[in-house]
Amino acid sequence: MLSKRVIVCLDVRDGKTTKGVKFVGNVDIGDPVEMARIYYEQGCDELVFYDITASHEKRGIMIDVVRRVAESIFIPFSVGGGIRNREDMREALLAGAEKVSVNSAAVQNPDIISQGARAFGRQCVVLGMDAKKVEKSAAIPSGYQVFINGGRTPVNLDARQWAVEAQRLGAGEICLNSIDADGTQQGYEIKLTRMISEAVDIPVIASGGGGSPEHMAEVLTEGKADAVLVASIVHYGTYTIGQIKQDLARQGIPVRSVLE
Repeated sequence: MLSKRVIVCLDVRDGKTTKGVKFVGNVDIGDPVEMARIYYEQGCDELVFYDITASHEKRGIMIDVVRRVAESIFIPFSVGGGIRNREDMREALLAGAEKVSVNSAAVQNPDIISQGARAFGRQCVVLGMDAKKVEKSAAIPSGYQVFINGGRTPVNLDARQWAVEAQRLGAGEICLNSIDADGTQQGYEIKLTRMISEAVDIPVIASGGGGSPEHMAEVLTEGKADAVLVASIVHYGTYTIGQIKQDLARQGIPVRSVLE
């Protein structure tokens, strides 16, 4: 079995790492460059950087912060927020990112996925998806609706159908965030994660709700996720990356050693 990845998420607003619950009540908690270096040294497998207000504010990503983070770490690094076209993708990759995550822009212009995959390879293109549980309907048959603009705006798009379409267009990975679970530390949304994981053949990263290694083990097994995104529990010092990996290994989850 392939090793499961532990990925740290840095939500960035106005140049500072921030954290909220269910996309509201955000508070600034630190410098993203310094935090990235700490998590790299602790042994995280990858880092994700989201400029969480770029799409809502209709501006590009803070490329200077991306560049400074990339200079401080030596692990795969994905960036998202404000990636509006192929040139934005190119700029982020040239600044040091290995992957670019498209969310709102992909919903509004799905061809950005294909353009990025053709230009840079599908391994560089991540679909970011924010989904929320709703009543099932003809438009939303899975019962999970896609939201854009940092979880602010619902769109008439079914999460499962969008995941399948994104894979067809060329996305190499999906970072799936549950709005209902985001920041709660009460556990990942297992049903949603398993549904998307079973619908596509590309890796799925579970995001939203991780509060303990037990939650991670559950979504990696029952939810069939390929990786977990963590934020609050490491930002607030509840666990280090090393502690998370040790606990996952004790539960039989294959992970990369922090010494590798």
